[in-house]
Amino acid sequence: MTEMQNGKKAPGWLKPVLEYGPLLVFFVAYMRLKDQTFLIGGGEYSGFLVVTAAFIPLMILTTGLSWWLTGKLSKMQIVTLVLVVVFGGLSVWLQDERFFKMKPTMIYLLFAGALGLGLLRGQSWLGAVMGDALPMRPEGWMILTKRVMWFFLALAAANEAVWRLTSTEHWVQFKTFGLPLALFAFFMTQARLFQTYAIEEKGED
Repeated sequence: MTEMQNGKKAPGWLKPVLEYGPLLVFFVAYMRLKDQTFLIGGGEYSGFLVVTAAFIPLMILTTGLSWWLTGKLSKMQIVTLVLVVVFGGLSVWLQDERFFKMKPTMIYLLFAGALGLGLLRGQSWLGAVMGDALPMRPEGWMILTKRVMWFFLALAAANEAVWRLTSTEHWVQFKTFGLPLALFAFFMTQARLFQTYAIEEKGED
């Protein structure tokens, strides 16, 4: 259950709905409007750009709702929101889809760079963020951090390849389903690492 500001517990399904709901709305809206062109303020906007323009306030709303319910936001949520606003806004303003398509690349590069900087300093910043939810010994966190860093770099390269070499529709499908499934599959493959370096909780006397 998710902890709410008023001390009550939010339903367990609320967090994934707030995080992935906007992405699914973006996908559905794009599939309905992808072949349409809209005249707005004297300019022509593709269905993709119109959906992108609507996605920005939706992300602001759901992120704000998440903060209001839990009283906190992760660094990833904050960075993601900022990049959505900046790159989405640039795409709409300049009527250029490429900026929004580069957003996942920037997100993964930023986090890979942050994890890499921590490793150079002999620290696992991933463990500092997730340690409470997933207790592991320090050496386990260092291994996982290295793997996540390289995985994020691979996702950044994959996103660049997909949006540059395929159609917008294929990129939207990749962003909506491919990237989340890749993240899920990656962490599933780390089960042995979690078991090997897990810290067993001591029972109460």
